[in-house]
Amino acid sequence: MEDAETQYLIIGGGIAGVSCAEMLYTLDNEADVTLVTATSFVKSVSSVNQITKLITEFQVEEQNIEEWYKTHNKVKVITAKLSRLDVETKTVYLDNGTRIKYGKVCLCTGAQPKLISDDNPYVIGIRDTASVLRLQEKLSDAKKVVIIGNGGIATELVYELKNISVVWAVKDDAISSVFLDPGASQFLIKEVEKGKEEGGPCKRAKYTVQTSNINSQKEMLGSALGPDWHQALQSEGSASKKKVDIKYNVQIDKILTPQEYGDTQNTKEGDEKYPVYVRFTDGSIVGADFIVSATGVTPGGQFFKDVLELSEEGAIVVNDNMETSVKDVYAAGDVCHAGWDWSKHWMQMRLWTQVILLGLFKGQRLENDYELLVRVTPGKEYVKLVMQNGRMQGAVLIGDTDLEETFENLILNQMDLSVYGEDLLDPNIDIEDYFD
Repeated sequence: MEDAETQYLIIGGGIAGVSCAEMLYTLDNEADVTLVTATSFVKSVSSVNQITKLITEFQVEEQNIEEWYKTHNKVKVITAKLSRLDVETKTVYLDNGTRIKYGKVCLCTGAQPKLISDDNPYVIGIRDTASVLRLQEKLSDAKKVVIIGNGGIATELVYELKNISVVWAVKDDAISSVFLDPGASQFLIKEVEKGKEEGGPCKRAKYTVQTSNINSQKEMLGSALGPDWHQALQSEGSASKKKVDIKYNVQIDKILTPQEYGDTQNTKEGDEKYPVYVRFTDGSIVGADFIVSATGVTPGGQFFKDVLELSEEGAIVVNDNMETSVKDVYAAGDVCHAGWDWSKHWMQMRLWTQVILLGLFKGQRLENDYELLVRVTPGKEYVKLVMQNGRMQGAVLIGDTDLEETFENLILNQMDLSVYGEDLLDPNIDIEDYFD
């Protein structure tokens, strides 16, 4: 077994881990830093631009380790997976036989997708580069796909796909209910069904993913793709046009093989045949070329359950200094649970925001003691404000509204806006200049 020793050890080559390594390198370029990553690619953040106090524009870049190492050549990089963490001896054991003694360690091991089936070859989860490559391969010959889920990835995928029949199954009575109310969901339905056009309606702080390496290593596993994962996706199926059928208030009852489907149906010669079928809880059965499971993620904290304090969902509990329950062990990214007292207008989300969501955008923690102000311009913009006692508590912005900075400031400073009433969203009033 090979032995090594380092002052700072970071486990994980995703954005959290690489950002931690880069920050340490920036603060002290003589520091002894070691980064352990499971793949030969890492993700890093660059071109950071602070748009408002809390909204930041930046680029998410996927780089080969050798390329990243050229600008961080004092950071030791080891390609391996974590096998065991011994907090008593402050030692990490890797699957390649390496044993590393550390001064401080930061765990950035992320989260894993919740798949509706772990061993079905016709079920694909969208989490990392390898899964996107599988999706592209399946799409090229596909005429029909079933998408399960109601979050950001499911919504974006339905929007992006072309020349394919899509059956989108959601467990709620509105799309994108993870972060949108039914009104905003209705605004998006026509855009989702129509598909992507230049200059679509969704706006948020801009992230850019450099995906030139997306086809270069099919076996790559690991960190989350980032918010614009779909930009490099070859999203066309083999059908002549796009069709979207949304099934509300359903979940999967069972995934059927063609034989199992045939045993339950009076199939006729000439009927369309598919390699996989889905029976939903409403009794309906849908055939497809494959299924996309976009049902969220589970924090990867269970790996450390014997040594660290975890939340109910299995995330590593950290304080506001990102310290875990064990001295000199830190954690960052999707593997964490924010264990400190949250400020009124903040909450933890394991999502890349696909629209601008500010503060308590769904009235969270307000116990129904609030009112909504809404402005809708079909096909152009959707603006919703959450107001309580005349003060803005949250907002949802879809489209090119240019209101994010103004509304963020109004949420933070809690100015009494009672005197303005519904004029806050009067399209004839330039509210951005008014509160500048």
